[in-house]
Amino acid sequence: MSFTLALGATPPPFALPATDGQTYSLDDFADADVLVIFFTCNHCPFVTGSDDCTKATAEAFQDRGVRFVAINSNSPNTYAEDDFPHMVERMRSHGFPWVYLHDASQDVARAYGALRTPHFYVFDRDRHLVYCGRGVDTPRDASKHTINDLANALDDVVNGRPVRTPLTNPIGCNVKWDGQDAHWMPADACDLA
Repeated sequence: MSFTLALGATPPPFALPATDGQTYSLDDFADADVLVIFFTCNHCPFVTGSDDCTKATAEAFQDRGVRFVAINSNSPNTYAEDDFPHMVERMRSHGFPWVYLHDASQDVARAYGALRTPHFYVFDRDRHLVYCGRGVDTPRDASKHTINDLANALDDVVNGRPVRTPLTNPIGCNVKWDGQDAHWMPADACDLA
């Protein structure tokens, strides 16, 4: 079995606290026609470099039944700025159009097989994984991107087409696993495409 969810898989359940003071589970997003779950953090230059593009993509599809859910699984023991108070501040200052959840145990990151930040998972109405991988091809400086794989996947899904490129390699910093070196990856983690 591969580390990361395979195409066609259903999303593992979760119940995680959010920066808005609520706790969210997968069922809270049952009304979404398309659900984007992505692993992110506060400090990674690939995240911060593509924030505006991710936000624009989320806003472009929010009236088409697409919901975005961000999850921070990074250990604050590796980067202190990935802690929950910094998550709250990040949402307050940026006004992102998604809920921002904290996976302190890192169990959700393991269940999904999150590799990097950011790492996107797109689930269709039946909650099957139809896209997994990067947002854009140059996330550290998204202003230079030539391909927005996430937007292309969402455009395909909302228009009832098969996703043209369902699997790409996420580009970014690896998830910061608690108790491990900052660059450590699980032994069964591997490229997706």
